[in-house]
Amino acid sequence: MTDMRASVVVPCYSEKRWEQLKAAVASAWAQEPRPERVVVVVDHNPALLERATRELPGTTVVANASERGASGARNTGVEHTTSPFIALLDDDATARPGWLAGLLAPFADPSVVGTGGAIAPAWERGRPGWFPDEFLWVVGASYTGMPTELAPVRNVWSESMAVRREAFLAVGGFRVGFGKVGERARPEDTELCLRMGRPGNGYGGGRWMYNPAAVIDHFVPAGRSTFRFFVTRSANEGRGKIEMARLNPGQESLGAEQSYARELPRAAVRALLSGRVSRSFALVAGAGAAGVGAGYEWAFGARRPKAMEPAVA
Repeated sequence: MTDMRASVVVPCYSEKRWEQLKAAVASAWAQEPRPERVVVVVDHNPALLERATRELPGTTVVANASERGASGARNTGVEHTTSPFIALLDDDATARPGWLAGLLAPFADPSVVGTGGAIAPAWERGRPGWFPDEFLWVVGASYTGMPTELAPVRNVWSESMAVRREAFLAVGGFRVGFGKVGERARPEDTELCLRMGRPGNGYGGGRWMYNPAAVIDHFVPAGRSTFRFFVTRSANEGRGKIEMARLNPGQESLGAEQSYARELPRAAVRALLSGRVSRSFALVAGAGAAGVGAGYEWAFGARRPKAMEPAVA
């Protein structure tokens, strides 16, 4: 394989993240290999679109051509690239040196359709002592239980992801109407990974690889280090995973979550025995909130209209 050209897509939606957006774009351009193109997609915010167009020279700045939300924004960004590989980076994250190279390396295997990397939390106010390692996904960071070396996985996260452009387009990209809108999130990245990995999906399926050597730093604002946010985000994740399972019937949809849930009681006991009572309580509370959210969605969610189909042709 010789053509390893890659572009980076960065969705954004709020002027409040302007300085973070500039840092994200700068970190993308600083990668080796240098990306063919960095595409900033502005999600239905004309003022931000005008500013980004004016103040990010050399960067392709476009408006989200789909409905509001990160899924449509990312799809729009991919449509403005031509390279065989596309990397995704969030506007509140910065890529460390070697990030893009680390994401691209597994594509030497033609069976790999996508990759992801490690995500380190950058706490605005410091990490709370009660916050469990097993629940770092609540703030969009890699958590205890994820691989510590290059390994195949069911899914990765869209804040640090790379895909074969051909495979991404073949399955229709992210499912518009299912995913992050403003501060509300659902597991649109896991849903995409399931579709791209499944045989008979219009591309032929393939593997996802996780490379912890490809690292980004993801900003965690003070408001996301509260216990209230922790419980609310856990409950929403439970709801989102049931929605995802409805869209992708089959054991593989929730197999990883079931294995993860079985480990949480052991983690709570270990924390309690080591004297970390608050962390043990948080493990129980997070697991309980996710369970309540899943139960609510299972009982009442089917009454809502289904999410729209993928938008990229």
